[in-house]
Amino acid sequence: MTFIYLVLIAAVLVFGVGVVLWNRRRGARPAQQRTAAAPVAPAAPVAPDVAAIAESVREAVLQVVAEAEVVHLDGEHHPEAVDLGGERPTFRSRMAKARSALTGTLLGIRARTGITSDTWDDLEEALLRADVGVRVTDELLNGLRTRVKAKEITEPGQLLDALQAEMVSRLDGADRSLHLVPGAADEPNVWLFVGVNGVGKTTTIGKVAALQAQSGVSVLMAAGDTFRAAAAEQLTTWAERSGAEIVRGKEGGDPSSVIFDGIERAAAKGIQLVLADTAGRLHTKTNLMDELRKVRRVAEKGRGRVTEVLLVIDATTGQNGLAQAREFGAATNVGTDGSGVTGVVLTKLDGSAKGGIVFAIETELGLPVKLVGLGETIHDLVAFDPTEFVDALVTLD
Repeated sequence: MTFIYLVLIAAVLVFGVGVVLWNRRRGARPAQQRTAAAPVAPAAPVAPDVAAIAESVREAVLQVVAEAEVVHLDGEHHPEAVDLGGERPTFRSRMAKARSALTGTLLGIRARTGITSDTWDDLEEALLRADVGVRVTDELLNGLRTRVKAKEITEPGQLLDALQAEMVSRLDGADRSLHLVPGAADEPNVWLFVGVNGVGKTTTIGKVAALQAQSGVSVLMAAGDTFRAAAAEQLTTWAERSGAEIVRGKEGGDPSSVIFDGIERAAAKGIQLVLADTAGRLHTKTNLMDELRKVRRVAEKGRGRVTEVLLVIDATTGQNGLAQAREFGAATNVGTDGSGVTGVVLTKLDGSAKGGIVFAIETELGLPVKLVGLGETIHDLVAFDPTEFVDALVTLD
């Protein structure tokens, strides 16, 4: 859009300068040349009205800009209203791709007679291919080997059933609730959302806002991602769709100040929950992680209380998600109670994700997966259920 403005303004300037130069050149011609060319003295030429021409061009520019804005808004910022009455998807119906990384091998094992060294090799390969991770794979298989040696398990089918039960048990017991702590009307809860660009962080915030608003919680969004183009506009659209308020700042501005202003506004208006977007950043960039630390410190200084710091991870990134979780956890570990990341939102689990990263995140880092994305719509952001997840991942059809 800025490019269009510059081109049209340049055209107006060039046209105006050309008219002025033409008038000067005409007025500088020798008198005899003018007489020879026109023996009968014509009426004095009327110079073009540069101001009128410029005004016409300006109106044309405004018309073009107006039309461009309409297309931009209608095409990107005003999608269809969210229908909150849809049905919750099942893990099994959305994780066919993730299941394919395991089921082929598991079917082959179940069809065999007896448990051999090949059985253990195949199981190890399948779990690693599913992104479960070396440490978790070793722990799972070592426990099963002990039971096989003790004759508790003797058949491949029993082994696979025991594997499934052990996988569920490793994910049970974690606190997966989203904490909305009751308090004074001027002390809103603050949920910070962190993560690198492209993981679906802003969309996740919008979906969480819609779901919380549906349950009767008043919500304000703070558009702290001031660096990514159109991030604030995207969040504004979600605010309109969910009925939430929004506070946004200038593009390229200080994210901390936007979040602080959002918390103060929520406190003044008695809004219960502030969902704070933060600028997407690479976990390997020290200066950007330092900025995230500042965001957390500033969020704690106002009247709000940070009750959740949710790390959004793209499930398709696999083991790289572990590195992200470690660094983001350290960057946000500056709260008054010493807490850092409180939970993980795993997006795109319905795509080419292998799913096993859930075990690595929870077992190695002790971070509970609280929400998972199983699709694009508002209904596809669901609470994580360990039993359903493992069933969708390893149960044979």
